[in-house]
Order: sequence, then structure tokens, then C-alpha cells
Amino acid sequence: MAIAIIDYGIGNLRSVEKAFTAQGIDAIVTRDEKILRNADKLVLLGVGAFGYAMQSLRELGFDELVIEAAHTGKPIIGLCVGLQMMFEEGHEFGVHKGLGLLKGKVVKFPEGLHVPHIGWNQVALQSAHRQHPVFRDLEDQSFFYFVHSYYVEPEDTSCVYGTTDYGITYASICGRDNIIGVQFHPEKSQATGLKLLKNFAQR
Repeated sequence: MAIAIIDYGIGNLRSVEKAFTAQGIDAIVTRDEKILRNADKLVLLGVGAFGYAMQSLRELGFDELVIEAAHTGKPIIGLCVGLQMMFEEGHEFGVHKGLGLLKGKVVKFPEGLHVPHIGWNQVALQSAHRQHPVFRDLEDQSFFYFVHSYYVEPEDTSCVYGTTDYGITYASICGRDNIIGVQFHPEKSQATGLKLLKNFAQR
């Protein structure tokens, strides 16, 4: 089993599945625990409120599954709220516990900025991580499609792989070792987004 997209009822599951399969990559949307555990790589999606997404993941016991997979070295990519859930806590409609794979929190854009941040924006790849396999053949300052009102605020900036400007400069790609997360929607980001997903599949 190559890539398993975690089905916990949240996110554009079929759109992401199609983004992989259109490139000849074996991917499946599933909530079968055995398939998820045996998959070579995992995809964690998320849209909407951080707390609701974490609650839905936790109710199926998939929070522990993702944490265990990350600790065993399995490659995992988080998309949009999937990135946010990798952090310790989210401050959206209260304070909610995240997966804690990365240190930091998720906070709302400052007052005065139009939210949600919707549309195309650029990502500046950090030189320290420019050779990460997910970025293979991707140009610095490439455009991706964003839809979000909250952003991640890492405690350790060494986990920041890419940044985006929207009134402030914030972390739009984060990771460490075998895990990586992006704030944008690769499946909606045309050729560049598809290339990123393909790179993850082939890393």
C-alpha cells in the first residue's frame, strides 16, 4: 500500500486522492486502521475549525495512530489545517490540544488584516531546507492557493521550511525529519501543487 489519505470526515479527501491518482500514484482514502498502519505514507487533511478537526480525528483514535506513525519514521504530510494539527495547540474558538509533533501554536491573523486569507500567494523556501525532496524542481517564490484565517506560530524556527507574506511574514511550510505540513492547498494549486504532492509520494 503506497499512500493512505486519512478519512476522518474532514477535508477535500476525494480532490486530494484524484490529485495523486491523476499522476499515476497509488493513493486511497480510508478509515481502515489496518490499511493506515500498513501504508508507506500518510496524508492528513483538514479544513474548518482546528478544534472540530482534532475532535473528529480523536474520536476515531487516529490522533494516536498519526503520532505513532510519525515516531516510527513514516513520511506524513499535513495539508492546510492538517499542518496546524501537527502543532501543540490551536487558539480557535478556545484553546484546543493538537498532535504535538511540532512545538508551537496556531493563532489568528492580527486585527486589520482581511480574513480569511484567500487566493494565490507566494512561498519563500528557506535556504536551510531548500534540498528537501518535497521541493525538488520547485521554484522559490512559487504561487500556491490559500484559504485560512489562522496560521502556525512555531516555537522553534528551525522547523520552518517556507514562509509567506500576508501583512505579516508567517510560516506556511513546516516540518522535521519524516513529517512536513503546508498551509496551502496543493490539490488546488495547479501544476506546482501537483508537483509537490508527487515529490512527497516519491521521496
